[in-house]
Formats: sequence, C-alpha cells, structure tokens
Amino acid sequence: MAKTITVRVDDTTYHKIKSAADSERRTISNYIELAALAYVDTSSFVADEEMRDILADNELISNLQQSINDIKEGSYRIVE
Repeated sequence: MAKTITVRVDDTTYHKIKSAADSERRTISNYIELAALAYVDTSSFVADEEMRDILADNELISNLQQSINDIKEGSYRIVE
C-alpha cells in the first residue's frame, strides 16, 4: 500500500526539483520517489559480486571481527 510522506523544502530546492521532474514529464512526487530509490540503490547497498569479494577477503573479515570484539570489550578510542 502506498504511503504519503510530507517533505518541506525551500523555494530554490522546489524549483530545481520541479524543473527536473518537468523535463522528464513526471510528477514531482514520482520524480522524488525515483530519485530517492536511485540514491538508496547506489549508496546503501553492495552489489552481490562486490559482497562476494568482501566475504572472500579473509584478512578483512578477521580485522572486522577483531574490531567488533574490541568494541564489545570497550577497547577503543575515538579520534577527532
């Protein structure tokens, strides 16, 4: 079921989005939906092939596991 989301933007942002949506003959809502999905798909997720490479890197996995253990034990420091 579709959900409604309210987004507040300034006039400049609105006009940029409206212009981009118009150029693709889309509604603003549809344009924002597609843009958000494209962003999520490209920035938040790793492709299956890349994930296989990551999981096959034993040294990386070992280092990540050691890091998780260090965090659980409180054996870390935050560097600013």
